[in-house]
Amino acid sequence: MDRLQTLEMFVAVAERGGFAAAARELRVSPPAVTRGIAELEARLGVVLFHRSTRAVTLTDEGSGFLNKARRIIGELDEAERQVSGARSEPRGQFYVTAPVAFGRLHVLPVVTELLDRHAELNIQMMLIDRNVRIIEEGIDVAVRIGALADSALKAVRIGAVRQMLVASPAYLARRGVPESVAHLSNHQLIGTTGPRAATEWRFGGRRDPVAVRPRLLVNTVDAAVDAAEAGGGVANLLSYQVADGLRAGRLIEVLRPDVPEPLPIHLLFESSRASAPATRAFVDAMRARGRDQAWQI
Repeated sequence: MDRLQTLEMFVAVAERGGFAAAARELRVSPPAVTRGIAELEARLGVVLFHRSTRAVTLTDEGSGFLNKARRIIGELDEAERQVSGARSEPRGQFYVTAPVAFGRLHVLPVVTELLDRHAELNIQMMLIDRNVRIIEEGIDVAVRIGALADSALKAVRIGAVRQMLVASPAYLARRGVPESVAHLSNHQLIGTTGPRAATEWRFGGRRDPVAVRPRLLVNTVDAAVDAAEAGGGVANLLSYQVADGLRAGRLIEVLRPDVPEPLPIHLLFESSRASAPATRAFVDAMRARGRDQAWQI
């Protein structure tokens, strides 16, 4: 078999979790897939899969090779589309990552719209509150909120969000409205255990963060929002996370003059992916979403 065919078999087995399922997807016989994987392993000199009667799973070497194989296949598909003149229609597999809450609220609607519009496009989303290694993990486009580190990746700014300190009307009626950052020490604070550190909050005009001691720590943004709306205290969240609560009057912003500068929202991707139809369609759709949602540009 040729090298590309064995790569396609490898990716299919990894994604489908078995040789028979991969064979059905590729429309070949299971023995052909088994033979192709054996040829690939022999050529590489490593075992790519753990095989048992119950499951087929990737070895460490297989996991490390999977994203590279996906990228090789994707780049070849893109080159063929460009040569054949099929550049305008997004198709094939597209991988996106975004922070959990932002992805659920703003990326998922864009993804479902793209799937409705492009019948030959498939999208896999990874919603996770950490910075994914884009190249190593086979990501086409990553949504990032905050300052960017220097990188060879292409960055497209689509808007900005800002930090907001919020509490429920009932809590503020009971405990009073904090008039300064110093007054927060007299209040119940709600923090999260995610990337935005719970033990330090930043405020505008201050070079160093302010140490805080939240009485309630939760591990998701949704839980922090719910706790603030329920009167649990003052929470430090981002504007898109509390927009619904503010509009409905369930939350009130406090200490607005003290919040730091807005945090930019960027789309990150390899420069070589910029002309890919799926990348162009996703970037354009996210820009439109930003305009509709009035993100600060």
